Amino acid sequence: MSFRGLRRPLLRPLARSALTVACAAVLALIAAPAVPAANGPSTANGPSTANGPSTAAFASYELGRTAMLVEDWYGAAEHFLEALRVNPSYVECVSSLAECYYSLGEFDQALSWARKARSLSRGSTAFANLEAFIRTAMGDLAGADAIIREVLSIEPNNREASFAAAELDIARGRAGDAAVRYREAARRYPDDRRALLSLALVLGSLGDEEGARSYAERAVALHADDHRVLFYAAYLDSAAGRLDSAAKRLEAALSLKGDFAVARSLLATVRYRRGEWEEAARLADAAIAADRSDVSAWYLKGLALERQKKYPEARAVLAGAVAVDGEDEFARATLENLIVATTRTEAPERARWAKYHFDRARDFLSRNLSDQAIYEYRRGLRLDPYAKERAAYAEIMRTLGYPAKQLAELRFMQELGKADRAINDAVETYDSLLADALHRRWDVDPVTLPSRHWNIAVVSIASQSAAIHADSGRVAAGLVKDLLVHDGNISVIDIGIPQPGFSAAFRAAREAGADYFLAVSAAESERDLSLHARLYVARTGSDAAEYAAFRTGSDRLRNSARRIVDQLSVSLPFRSTLVARKAGVGLMDKGKIDGVKAETVYEIIRKGAAAPLPEGIGLSYTRNDVVGTFTTTETDESISAGALARIGFFDRIAAGDEIVALPVKAGMAKDGSVQAAQAAQADGKPEEPVLDPELRYLLRTLR
Repeated sequence: MSFRGLRRPLLRPLARSALTVACAAVLALIAAPAVPAANGPSTANGPSTANGPSTAAFASYELGRTAMLVEDWYGAAEHFLEALRVNPSYVECVSSLAECYYSLGEFDQALSWARKARSLSRGSTAFANLEAFIRTAMGDLAGADAIIREVLSIEPNNREASFAAAELDIARGRAGDAAVRYREAARRYPDDRRALLSLALVLGSLGDEEGARSYAERAVALHADDHRVLFYAAYLDSAAGRLDSAAKRLEAALSLKGDFAVARSLLATVRYRRGEWEEAARLADAAIAADRSDVSAWYLKGLALERQKKYPEARAVLAGAVAVDGEDEFARATLENLIVATTRTEAPERARWAKYHFDRARDFLSRNLSDQAIYEYRRGLRLDPYAKERAAYAEIMRTLGYPAKQLAELRFMQELGKADRAINDAVETYDSLLADALHRRWDVDPVTLPSRHWNIAVVSIASQSAAIHADSGRVAAGLVKDLLVHDGNISVIDIGIPQPGFSAAFRAAREAGADYFLAVSAAESERDLSLHARLYVARTGSDAAEYAAFRTGSDRLRNSARRIVDQLSVSLPFRSTLVARKAGVGLMDKGKIDGVKAETVYEIIRKGAAAPLPEGIGLSYTRNDVVGTFTTTETDESISAGALARIGFFDRIAAGDEIVALPVKAGMAKDGSVQAAQAAQADGKPEEPVLDPELRYLLRTLR
């Protein structure tokens, strides 16, 4: 679903140009000395209604307000600018222009007009509140807070200031505080649709579905003929999985306003989620016919065709979505997943889409951004594993100090028959250089070692569905899963990403032998994205930890997914295996790439004795299971050698035993077992605040 029907998209280039020129002209007039009108003076509160320029300004103002009622922000801005050419100090026009630009998402321009309005009417709390809303939207939370405090010190019960304070709470990640403010507003103004719906939206975001439904029902009962009220109630129904009720309300909203695009878009998403693929595609077609730049409609149609197993058509439509907006990461990721799943490895289509990632990788590499380049090379090689760009990826591994990884990639190219003379020469050279490497001396192949010690399943619960991109949680979870494949400490258990509910995910993960399962959800606005991931213990279903990432601008899906993976990786305790031993020296399957350093002491646990804690992140084992210590003496890329020391009279250390870090945080359970957890994420709280851009956008558009 697109938000475009709630708030129009940002100014098109031509419209932006025209309005910018007009704004410049009006600002020049404002800066010039005021000249009294021929038929009467202008005042800060507006012109007189006598014949002449003042009457013309008033007429333009009225036309602008009428345009605002039907959300024609472009037309309204044109009328207000015309009025200001006649009377540059017409404060109502100035503030209304600020509202128009605020509604168009042009917050910097909105702030300029709001500050001008306040300078013309310094005692106006209404204009102060408007500036506070704008500053909150811009991210200037301190500036918004100062204005709100000032207004509330003058008028403690100012309704708009209370709403502004609540939106500020949401922007700070304090949804609970916002709910308290909205609840008080709903008590004071029981028939105020904005108070009722705002409270319903916030309660819904907090998981209080019954409370959200109650306040939404009150709003509908009081404003049954308001298409926007019906839309917000339908949105809450959809978010809670009440798809039948959502569909009925959206149809009612469309009967009141046939061109209500955002309702039609949400209805298409609801049809999709109900399994009505053909109807969802038809509604998406209608949205595309109305606006061919509506990338969300292209995306949804592609999903609907995919569900109908019309794979070539789905790929073509999703390619159209990417053509409309090349920076829509959800459309691109969905297309790439479909290409991988439904085409041959040698298909030319794969190479064509992989080229996008290879080009980006080269660009990042030219700017010494190796981490970003690695990500792009991996995405490209996922599509086209036979690409010659694998050699460039291997070279990055060498420059980062991992020659064995480079050699493995080049040998893979030889196996594929893609090696040229330069690659063959490089293989020979680096094979010779690694002749005395630790893994050669111990006669082990690091590539084949079972070094992935945490089994994690990644899922997306079906009831979670963001407003702009249907199944956005599924797409984000897929990207997180792809990233975890490259984490040498984690084995990704495939139980299917989309799960109908928590119980189904819990059962599937437990039966598959996973240690944990990670449920990923997404919330987005047209500019921002927030990913939230909750980790559960697979054998008990208990909470283990939660992670959050909020990103804005380009590459926000990529960057937020990488942030989730980084948080998960550092929160998992160190685990390794004693691969082999020679007298008092042992070899474990972790090395420099895993953060292992020389002279570090680890505990050796009897094989099979350590298990994940039943709640939280960590390992549980008894002191009797600790058979010795391992002190690293030499580290390689992915393996390390160390001195072994037994605990107790008998030497019980054997190959296959588990090696763990010394407990940073440990406690003794009632049964005498050690419960060890890493310091990072030990409390299970996310490192970043859980922000909801979708909720912020909905509240901002609720006027």
